Amino acid sequence: MKITLDELQAFVSVVDTGSITAAAQQLGLTISATSRTLGRLEDKLKTTLLRRTTRRLELTEEGRAFLGDARAIIASVEGAEEQMATRRERPSGRLRVDAATPFMLHVIVPLVQGYRERFPQVELELNSNEGIIDLLERRTDVAVRIGRLKDSTLHGKPIGRSRLRILASPAYLEAHGHPKRVEDLAKHTLLGFNQPEALNVWPIAGPDNESYRIAPAIWSSSGETLRQLALAGAGIVCLSDFMTARDRRDGALVQLFARQTQDVRQPINAVYYRNTAISTRIASFVDYLREAVRGTEFEQ
Repeated sequence: MKITLDELQAFVSVVDTGSITAAAQQLGLTISATSRTLGRLEDKLKTTLLRRTTRRLELTEEGRAFLGDARAIIASVEGAEEQMATRRERPSGRLRVDAATPFMLHVIVPLVQGYRERFPQVELELNSNEGIIDLLERRTDVAVRIGRLKDSTLHGKPIGRSRLRILASPAYLEAHGHPKRVEDLAKHTLLGFNQPEALNVWPIAGPDNESYRIAPAIWSSSGETLRQLALAGAGIVCLSDFMTARDRRDGALVQLFARQTQDVRQPINAVYYRNTAISTRIASFVDYLREAVRGTEFEQ
C-alpha cells in the first residue's frame, strides 16, 4: 500500500507541534483520526517513527531519518501547486507569516482585510513569536524581523525603519514626577526587555556620553507587554513608533527627552530562505506590506 500525502503531513505536524492533539488542531482533524493516520504510516513503513511516553513524543532514529524525506516531499508538492498558481498569475495557497506580537498587532493585522480583498486565493496563517525562529522547522514562508539581520542564510527585503522614543503615561508622570535629566532615570521605574539585551540601550546620552544602558525594574520579552505596562502607568519605556504612534497622538503616552533623544531607527525586514525561489504568495504579501506602510510612521 502506498504512502499518502495526508499521512506525511500528519507525521510532520505531530513532530512540529510536539503532540497529536496540537497536530489535530493544526490539520483540522480529530485527535483519533490523526492518531490513526500516523499509525497507518508506521504500518506501511513497518517501523516505529515516534516513541510515545506519558508526557511527550520522541522521534526514533528511523523517524529522524524519515523526517527529512517527508519534509522534502511535502515541499515538492507545495512547490508544484505554486507553479500552477504562477501560471495562472494568481497567488494562491497557504502563506505562513511570522512576526513579533507588536508588529503583528499594530501593522499586519490592520492590513489583512485589504490584502485579502486583493488576493482572495491566499490563505493567511499568522503566527507570533517574540524570539527568532527557524523558518524551515516552523514551516514559515516569510518572517518579519526587527533589527539588524545576522543570519546569512536568509534573504531580506526592507520594509522600512521605525524610530525609537522614550515614553511614559501622563498618569505615571503625575504620580512620580517628570525626569529632567538623564541621571534622573535611575530614580524611576524603567521597563525593559529580557532579550535581546541590546534593546535596553536607550537612544540618549548618559553621563559618560555613551548611549544610556538601563537597569529595568520590570522585564519582558514582548514589546506589546511593555507598551501595556507603560499605558497602565507602571513605568518609563523605550519603544518603536510603529507600535506607539497612535498612543502619542492620543496623549496616552508622552515622549520624554525629545530634544536629547538620538535619531535611532530600527530596520524592519521581511525575510525568507535564500535558496527558496520567491513565490508569488511571498512576493504579493511583502510588496503589499511595503506599499501599505509607505507614508506612515515608517521611513523607507
